[in-house]
Amino acid sequence: MKKSVLILCTGNSCRSQMAEGFLRSFDTSLDVFSAGTKPAEAVHPLAVQVMREEWVDISQNRPKSVDEFLDRPFDYVITVCDGANESCPMFIGKVEHRLHIGFDDPAEATGSKDEQLAMFRRVRNEINLRFRQFYNENLAGK
Repeated sequence: MKKSVLILCTGNSCRSQMAEGFLRSFDTSLDVFSAGTKPAEAVHPLAVQVMREEWVDISQNRPKSVDEFLDRPFDYVITVCDGANESCPMFIGKVEHRLHIGFDDPAEATGSKDEQLAMFRRVRNEINLRFRQFYNENLAGK
């Protein structure tokens, strides 16, 4: 039976999109989705750029509202907001496991383009590491 994962944040433009992209790249048999409570207009272009550097294409993704998924059950719902600086969204649908794996919001990066890219790359690398660990511990071979 396919495992299903929903990754939640506020805008669904950076962190949750990158996490979705990585999980899909780890295992194409998973049903992986991402959503936000206040979806942005588009996936952040720097998120698309830094994911492309890892050979993961999220350029065709779009921010989605969590409301699109309320009628669907999930094995895992994972929030990726930075709990210290923002309120994490709640998912009121049917969920077997709820997890929080928090990351800084790279969309908040300031400074030059190089400084912003450095933050996006740092957060991307953290997401890759933590979601690979989550996948290996909870989904691989199950």
